[in-house]
Amino acid sequence: MKAILSMVLVFVVCGPTGAQDDKVDPIGTWECEYKIGDQMRTLELTIKKDGDNLVGTMSWPDQKDAKLKDLKLKDETLTFSNVRKFMDNEFPIDYTLEIDGDKFKGKAATEFGGNKQEYYIEGKREKKDK
Repeated sequence: MKAILSMVLVFVVCGPTGAQDDKVDPIGTWECEYKIGDQMRTLELTIKKDGDNLVGTMSWPDQKDAKLKDLKLKDETLTFSNVRKFMDNEFPIDYTLEIDGDKFKGKAATEFGGNKQEYYIEGKREKKDK
């Protein structure tokens, strides 16, 4: 009986093993894919820590290092915006990404020709060289 009470007390005080290590980490370089129309497209998302703040950039094959704005992480949801420049046009894009380990899925939303458009985006974190 004492053994059972001791185990219950340890479980209640310490909690389930590993629960403290489940914090989402957005830091790193992410290879991303999304589809617009029938075309698959790619981009690279880089997120770093600057003091207590998150900072980052996004690069497409034809546009490099677009700075991320309003980068926030709440639970497993990462939100930010940036500006995509394409053929003499600028498109502000808002992102909402759900991070799960070294992968994410989410949505990007922009306005084009007066119409709001959304598309899905997926990414996976690049592995660091050992």
